[in-house]
Amino acid sequence: MKKYVLVGTGHRGILSYVRPILEEYQDCAEIAAVCDINGKRARFVSEYLGHEIPAYTDFDQMLRDHRPDVVIVTTKDCFHEHYIVKALEFGCDVITEKPMTTDEKMCASILEAEKRTGHKVTVTFNYRFMPIFAQIKQFVSEGRLGDVFSVHFEWILDTSHGAAYFRRWHSIRANSGSLIVHKSTHHFDLINWILDDIPVQVNAFGSRRFYGPTRKERGENCRTCAYKDSCEFYYDLAADEGGFYKGLYIDCEDEDGYIRDRCLFSDVIDIEDNMSVNVRYKKGATMSYSLTAHSPYEGWKMVFNGSKGRLEVSAFENVKVDRPEIFRFYDREGRAVDYDLRNVRRRKGGHGGSDTTLRDNLFRGYTADPLGQMADTRAGAMSIGVGIAANRSMKEGRSVYLKEFLGDFYPELND
Repeated sequence: MKKYVLVGTGHRGILSYVRPILEEYQDCAEIAAVCDINGKRARFVSEYLGHEIPAYTDFDQMLRDHRPDVVIVTTKDCFHEHYIVKALEFGCDVITEKPMTTDEKMCASILEAEKRTGHKVTVTFNYRFMPIFAQIKQFVSEGRLGDVFSVHFEWILDTSHGAAYFRRWHSIRANSGSLIVHKSTHHFDLINWILDDIPVQVNAFGSRRFYGPTRKERGENCRTCAYKDSCEFYYDLAADEGGFYKGLYIDCEDEDGYIRDRCLFSDVIDIEDNMSVNVRYKKGATMSYSLTAHSPYEGWKMVFNGSKGRLEVSAFENVKVDRPEIFRFYDREGRAVDYDLRNVRRRKGGHGGSDTTLRDNLFRGYTADPLGQMADTRAGAMSIGVGIAANRSMKEGRSVYLKEFLGDFYPELND
């Protein structure tokens, strides 16, 4: 039985970690306490889940009082490093949500602290556990594509999912590092993992054309906006069943000022809503990647060009026509083989069941990991490394090499 504490009692922290530990992992895990800089939000956890869980605003005091085995970090991205390093120095292992952190200095701080203390940080890349991505990893690992020469990867967010990031703290660069770090860290990790390779060079472009101060008809937030009856993006935060968002966010605003339904067209938004990135990998493969946060539909497309042929995979959501998942391989004679994904094992739970499988490995442990789905700080650093390099490339108008800020920790980047 391991003892866990959690810092950052937002939606993800409560529903993906605290509640499952209480309801599904009582035999192997104990949630001893939670912490948040917003005391009301921390106390809401007990009210919502119906369990008396000690709530703190002082992280150090929580550690001293409960002496946990593991700290789970689900705060704003920009605070991950602060809590990870403190937990390691206290003698705890750490489970952290992605991205591991948001900039090169904080990344270096985490890597140094992990090495110095001897304790372990696990980064929760749940996409590795989605059946379709595991299938791609298996296909490439078995050599069925041969040597991979290039990758094209497009991720498309619609104006429901995409807009959600621009309502929240994510839309301020200082909090999230921008979507190229917060969201795309998933995608960069997938390609790093599938290719079993490391990124070395990045070029990037990006702009904000859809969200931010692009229209005059805007207010502070949806609840108080004079245009809420005519705005196609009106969002009723208090309308969720059971009052979860009202209790977690609206009722806690007076304590820290965080507005969960801020206007999508606010002038405080300073991140891009469309990005294009080129990456060169150490073994020679290249990737062209794009992220769009304002599409009419949602989904993704992945293409791998290899010495034995071409693999095309795609999945779509929120589309008015039937668009099934596609997993198609073209051999060198131009013959196409479609793989039926309907029988790929899926589990109930968030992100296609991947959250459930990830939690099983986190809390029950695992004896075998043939696909290398559990991720460590190296995976965390290499994935945010692409995003950090992309941000720098957009700002400075040049190619950026990951060795510029990770070379001291990973000498293979310097070769």
